[in-house]
Amino acid sequence: MTEVHVQYWRAALEILILAMGIYFILRLIRGTRGARALIGLVALLLFLSVVSDALGLHTINWLLGHFFAFIVVASVVIFQPELRRALAQIGSGPIFFMVSNERAVVDALVRAAAGLSARRVGAIVAIEREISLRTLSEAGVHLDARLSVDLMDQIFYPNSPLHDGGAIVQNDRVLAAACIFPLTQRADLAASMGTRHRAAIGLSEETDAVVIAVSEETGRITVACEGALSPGLTPEDLRARLTELLVGRSEESWLGKMSAPLRRFFRPHLSESA
Repeated sequence: MTEVHVQYWRAALEILILAMGIYFILRLIRGTRGARALIGLVALLLFLSVVSDALGLHTINWLLGHFFAFIVVASVVIFQPELRRALAQIGSGPIFFMVSNERAVVDALVRAAAGLSARRVGAIVAIEREISLRTLSEAGVHLDARLSVDLMDQIFYPNSPLHDGGAIVQNDRVLAAACIFPLTQRADLAASMGTRHRAAIGLSEETDAVVIAVSEETGRITVACEGALSPGLTPEDLRARLTELLVGRSEESWLGKMSAPLRRFFRPHLSESA
């Protein structure tokens, strides 16, 4: 292999590593309060750096170079919760498997919904996908706890402080509870439809979240996605629907296809209790 080929592959590897790094950083800060401000500031500084370099403004270039170092330090402070959560995920498993174990999440959600349904305990749970639900989670009660059947039971236990409102799940974590979801404004729905189901439709209309609602009156399990309801689901139906919407969606992506065999081998176990 010639020196030219070596340099070519080295450059390609550097570009790939940088692209992956930028991708995971953007995923990490997506939806946070300071994300847009930080991205806008970095874009402005890059623009000023290019202009000042083209015009030979060396003093401004020197100042901008030092200001970039300040941004790095400031980012550590601004995004401290996100960095802490990312480091915790790295510490609990190999870095390549930060992609959540969707099948284990589906299993925990199905068992939790089945238990709540059997006891006729009302519940509404939103599973975040691509569109961030951070604004809604920040208005609720912060939890950031590992998803489990016990946790779902405690959140929706009748008359508990967290019972009214919805829970938000991100990967295998419950970000928050007692969250208020937007109600649908559709006029074609039955007047008997309850607030939970209207909130499930409303949230699924405004985001790409998958929302599970359990009726307090009948115990019926319903899934809302893209403004459409799948009502009266059995636990088996719920598992199939969530697998289609969550696992299938992930494994269709190039990253999902590449990491699926390795994720199955290193599959983490969600805490279980039923």
